[in-house]
Amino acid sequence: MSDVAITTLLIVALFALLGSGVWIGLTLAGVAWIGMQLFSSRPAGDAMAITVWGSASSWTLTALPLFIWMGEILFRTKLSESMFRGLAPWVNRLPGRLLHTNVIGCAIFAAVSGSSAATCATIGKMTLPELGKRGYPDEITIGSLAGAGTLGLLIPPSIIMIVYGVSADVSIARLFVAGILPGIVLAGLFSGYLAIWSIFNRDRVPPPDRLMDLPERLYESRHLIPVMLLIAAVLGSIYSGFATATEAAAVGVVGSLALSLVQGSLNWQTFRDSLMGATRLYCMIALILSGAAFLTLSMGYIGLPRHLAAFVTSLGLSPFMLIVALAVFYIILGCFLDGISMVVLTMGVILPTVTAAKLDLIWFGIFIVVVVEMAQITPPVGFNLFVLQGMTGREITWIAKVTFPFFLLMCLMVLLLWWFPQMATWLPSHM
Repeated sequence: MSDVAITTLLIVALFALLGSGVWIGLTLAGVAWIGMQLFSSRPAGDAMAITVWGSASSWTLTALPLFIWMGEILFRTKLSESMFRGLAPWVNRLPGRLLHTNVIGCAIFAAVSGSSAATCATIGKMTLPELGKRGYPDEITIGSLAGAGTLGLLIPPSIIMIVYGVSADVSIARLFVAGILPGIVLAGLFSGYLAIWSIFNRDRVPPPDRLMDLPERLYESRHLIPVMLLIAAVLGSIYSGFATATEAAAVGVVGSLALSLVQGSLNWQTFRDSLMGATRLYCMIALILSGAAFLTLSMGYIGLPRHLAAFVTSLGLSPFMLIVALAVFYIILGCFLDGISMVVLTMGVILPTVTAAKLDLIWFGIFIVVVVEMAQITPPVGFNLFVLQGMTGREITWIAKVTFPFFLLMCLMVLLLWWFPQMATWLPSHM
């Protein structure tokens, strides 16, 4: 059979299995088994066993369940309430006032979570009731929260960065460093949009709470100390060379347990709930990663990545057109798959083409994270949309509509990354 026929057959099998409700990890493994069994001489069962074991026993991947557990622990502390009390006095004087707590809160929590859904849910539990009580419009509070929640993927530590680093064999510590400046820039774009929106909608922005003088604001900022200490412990241990990403994740777990204990929210029930929540989420991710690793191996034996890379190279696309094509490809793929599945499913096929185009793999990792962020707010499989639907009871189409301006800001972020690649490459080059 021709490459086109094989590819078509496997794509049909993939979507048929996904449409029938089969778990994503099992779907990926099933398609890989079909491809290897029909179009390769390698025994499929033997290859699957070796690949799944190798994927599941990766030491680098150990950071993933630890960061997930850290986020689950923090999700059950009083961190959100403390963050709001510490942030609110500083944003009351800005255009948009307390709307900025969504962006700043998500940016801060992203630095200790690594998960977009966890960031969106945790900050949403804090800000939505407070902003609603003060009379801020639902569409801008919910839309900004959905957009800002995606910062959980870009600001390190990031689960997606770990997955990409393992898939592309790139330093996870350097990826973490590379995400800092783009994360700050994207948060700035979100806050800038909120300021402009508030200027054109002055009558819809409630009057400020009591304005505090500088000493009062500094005193209220004491509530930010616990989360800042945790961020310093996790990121400082990585950037100082004291710990690897995996060891820093362990530092984060210990720090979050200590924070929970000091705040009085650590008991057997919260410990058990956090551990079980992290276990369930990681088991789902691990199954996806194992299935995708087997699919990558299967595609390699069939030769599809090599042929696809040769085909794309033969098109003579400039690096910019290649990036545009990949951005459109990932946005469409994000309508059907979650972010982790997108990364692990496509890396084996895309990386040869990216390497041939001489694109920096650290820069490309940040690009991938940004376009995967877009997938978090595109229906019908936008995880942040599902989180907010469960929290607010609103229709998912309405949530997607009010989030669309922030989707456009992410498109602008992709262009800024292309025009100013130093945003993602300058810090890692000075490590």
